[in-house]
Amino acid sequence: MKKRLLFLCTGNSCRSQMAEGYGKLYLGDKYDVYSAGIEKHGLNPYMVKVMTADNVDVSSHYSKTLQDLGNIDFDVVVTVCGHANETCPMYLKEAKIIHKGFDDPAKFEGSEEENVKVFIKVRDEIKDYIKGELKNLLEEF
Repeated sequence: MKKRLLFLCTGNSCRSQMAEGYGKLYLGDKYDVYSAGIEKHGLNPYMVKVMTADNVDVSSHYSKTLQDLGNIDFDVVVTVCGHANETCPMYLKEAKIIHKGFDDPAKFEGSEEENVKVFIKVRDEIKDYIKGELKNLLEEF
């Protein structure tokens, strides 16, 4: 039986969505992978664009909160921003909590080209973390 892994962020629009996409790709053989936010902010179009450019289809994803996921007992929760780590709901504390913060690319303000570059940078950091450090951590769990 697969374990259940949640990537938690503030708005479930960028970082946790990217993490869910790469989590399914690199960890999906051992984990059912989900993402959620403390709030719903909708999918960020730059996130969808840069994930598609890396051949990870997240177009069917949608922004959700923990309440939208029902009563799933998660084995591992990875918070990908400080706000989610600080406000992680108490009932999730029974899971193994891992915090790895990433810059919020949605807060960057610039031209379309500059925004894409920032999203690619964060995307690549998340991808490298999941297929490297996180994968190794989870093997110990």
